[in-house]
Amino acid sequence: MDMHAHDRRRFLALTAAAAATPLLAACGAGFGGDDDKSDGSAADDVTGSFDWKREKGTTVKALLNKHPYTDALIADLKSFTEKTGIKVEYDVFPEDNYFDKLTVDLSSGRASYDVFMLGAYMVWQYGPPGWLEDLGPWMRNSSATGADWDQADFFPNLLQADQWSLKAGAPLGQGGQYALPWGWETNVVAYNTDVFKKLGLKPAETFDELRDIARTIKQKAPGAGFDGMYGIAVRGSRSWATIHPGFMTMYARNGLKDFTVEGGKLTPAMNTPKAVAFTEDWAGMVKQGGPPSWTSYTWYQCSSDLGAKKAGMLFDADTAAYFQAVEGASPASGKIAFHPGPKGPDGSLATNMWIWSLGMNAKSKKKSASWLFLQWATGKEHLLKSAITHNHIDPVRKSIADDAAYKNKMNNLPGFIETFEAVVDQTKIQFTPQAQFFDATTSWASALQEIYGGQGAGSVLDGLAGDLADKVG
Repeated sequence: MDMHAHDRRRFLALTAAAAATPLLAACGAGFGGDDDKSDGSAADDVTGSFDWKREKGTTVKALLNKHPYTDALIADLKSFTEKTGIKVEYDVFPEDNYFDKLTVDLSSGRASYDVFMLGAYMVWQYGPPGWLEDLGPWMRNSSATGADWDQADFFPNLLQADQWSLKAGAPLGQGGQYALPWGWETNVVAYNTDVFKKLGLKPAETFDELRDIARTIKQKAPGAGFDGMYGIAVRGSRSWATIHPGFMTMYARNGLKDFTVEGGKLTPAMNTPKAVAFTEDWAGMVKQGGPPSWTSYTWYQCSSDLGAKKAGMLFDADTAAYFQAVEGASPASGKIAFHPGPKGPDGSLATNMWIWSLGMNAKSKKKSASWLFLQWATGKEHLLKSAITHNHIDPVRKSIADDAAYKNKMNNLPGFIETFEAVVDQTKIQFTPQAQFFDATTSWASALQEIYGGQGAGSVLDGLAGDLADKVG
């Protein structure tokens, strides 16, 4: 689940240290850059035939965020120890302070934790200071990596999202592999089937239709037996997390960019005429069809309102709807269906995503054992078990998405599989990689609140672009 919607002020303050830390990309410490060279990686020390028992007797320390995916991992750790002889000790923190804990630990230069969870966006913060091990050399070493790990089985857009050259504005999918995709979320529309049936509605195929449906539900649902129901739940708090789910997905489907990149220079593009018009329409949709206290809304309120039958629709992470839709989870369970959401003017279903990834501490003294753990945790056997017997949904591997048992489980949710298959190949990180990502998107969310409050979109977004040009450009 996307449990990262709280205020990031402490995180921003902590990662500011990263921006001031000298880059290690050119230091040749087994770090980054070239896809074909290990560049002195500890992976070079692993030779001979691949052996799961190579590090038998070693203990690996993991830092984990409280999450259903984590629950599935912990439940299966015994299998890893039986397979490798490696013991895993772990600490689990709620997300309210998880990234603070991780940032402090990595920036200290200690190796308190060998492996940890992180989001793909965090690679842009943790990669440049040299805190993350480049996993590319490990992946390319057949002595370190078993053939059954099957790199080609990952959805390529997910593997590429954790790969970067550490250069602001450079596209993902090039340079070092600083984490491995483990679980992810697409951003789609989920809706209450009862209210749609009662009001004769069909899922929106265009953004204009989505705005009309949201307004219609807010106007008519209370009189049709759905007391207090409003049209659409989307995030609105002053946080970077407000921008990345539904807003950025619809923004991208309209062919809009956050920055343009030319000659290595980033220029804010949130204030182009088309971007201004879209942002005005988004704020208008929220005013006419959204929740009354929208400016405080995080993923949690959006998800809860869908489950409590307060919201007729949700445009957010599919997991935010999934955990309300499963049997017995909420008053709306059994009445929630999934849809890819509106297409862009050219039919685009470009979708933004969040990826829970697993990374390795560049300072770890147990890299060989840590790589075996990462290999197992992202391998077919564990992830298939987690998807079928736990709630590790949205598989990062194609073989699991095609697995009959997985499909049989997810087919209980109307439209889930069809929606996943419709957007999976068009889902990627729609933002431009750069180290000021969290600061820039938090400012963007603040600008969206100002427009929602009645200020002119053009002047507000011109001001945002001017500020970001100084910080990012």
